[in-house]
Amino acid sequence: MDNPYGLNALWAQGDLVAKATLLILVVMSLASWYVIVIKFLEQNRMIRLGRKAQHTFWQAPSLRQGADTLNDSSPFRFIAEKALQGAGQHDGLLGAVDFNTWVTMSIQRAMSNVQNRMQNGLALLATVGSTAPFVGLFGTVWGIYHALVSIGLSGQASIDKVAREIIQKAGFGEKFIHTTGHGVGIDIHEQPRLSDKDRTVLKNGMVITVEPGIYIEGSFGVRIEDTVVVTKKGREVLTR
Repeated sequence: MDNPYGLNALWAQGDLVAKATLLILVVMSLASWYVIVIKFLEQNRMIRLGRKAQHTFWQAPSLRQGADTLNDSSPFRFIAEKALQGAGQHDGLLGAVDFNTWVTMSIQRAMSNVQNRMQNGLALLATVGSTAPFVGLFGTVWGIYHALVSIGLSGQASIDKVAREIIQKAGFGEKFIHTTGHGVGIDIHEQPRLSDKDRTVLKNGMVITVEPGIYIEGSFGVRIEDTVVVTKKGREVLTR
């Protein structure tokens, strides 16, 4: 039997916003794993090259010969070459700079270059880590809204019950702290109350709000609120 809560059901029944949210999360996940794997491989390669440089570079009779023992793509070879290049360019106006200071500056610039290369992709991980919870929470609340409108208004179940069951399955049951909605008429807040205590049967022409929300204390909260009119065929969303 097909899983009604699986990805296939989500894709088949989801609207454009749900599908876009899913695609964004998939892209974020793939990009994050790509960076993680690449950085893992780069770190291992750096460790291996460092061990090799420890055994070969310092045993060479000269700096030039020591650099030649390193792989052409080795970051340690790059640093050594920049040190040699700096030492060879210490003439003319540069000769006024202390030789040791000039070579040290050349090595530091090379090391900064290597460090910058090693940090490529970390900004992506930071961005995904800070935005993915909001994207996922938005997708959850958006799915709640559509599920409770399509099921609750059809009379198959209480709107409030549907909303709370979906939020509970998402792991945020205790974070939904208010009613799912209320009637709208002459006053903005009227009966019925969309809660487990109100047994009012929704009828054609009634206007209600549908506003599921999740609130995480000290962090953030998300609530999607729409005004909906009950029709003979189901509902019409008035919010634009």
